Amino acid sequence: MRVYVPVTLPRLAEAYKAGELGPGPLVAYAVTPALREWYVSDDIEELEYAALNRAAAASLRMIAVEAGAARRRVVLAADVPDGAAVADPDRALDQAALGEVRIGGALPLGKVAAVHVDADDAEADVRAAVEALGAADQGDDDARFVVDGAEDHELLWFATQEIPGLIA
Repeated sequence: MRVYVPVTLPRLAEAYKAGELGPGPLVAYAVTPALREWYVSDDIEELEYAALNRAAAASLRMIAVEAGAARRRVVLAADVPDGAAVADPDRALDQAALGEVRIGGALPLGKVAAVHVDADDAEADVRAAVEALGAADQGDDDARFVVDGAEDHELLWFATQEIPGLIA
């Protein structure tokens, strides 16, 4: 099963040093039945893209609580055995939890297939989105527009061999 794990650049650096991301449980995003129903598509690539975007939104929230984190969203795409990532059935209908799964233990970096990271030119929009999150969560439409501005940036794809350059 392909999962998308939201992190920050400092957390990626820690995982690189340790050889794994953890300890578990880890929050990740995947193509779940609820995400399929919400997105109304049978195209697996579209569904995985939706899961990746959900993880990018979660990375934005992680950046908001890590004062020193670079203002660039980071998502690890990893392959885990079926059953290793489990959706919470009690949150299946919660709009905020669409695609959310939990991985019980640490995630070895050897399971990571790719790293998705914002380009440098996204930093200003990500910074603004981080500052607007609280107001957006309270229903402020202007703040929601600012948060959506970060989501307008496509995450770049990097091979795992490029991690040292990303965290340097």
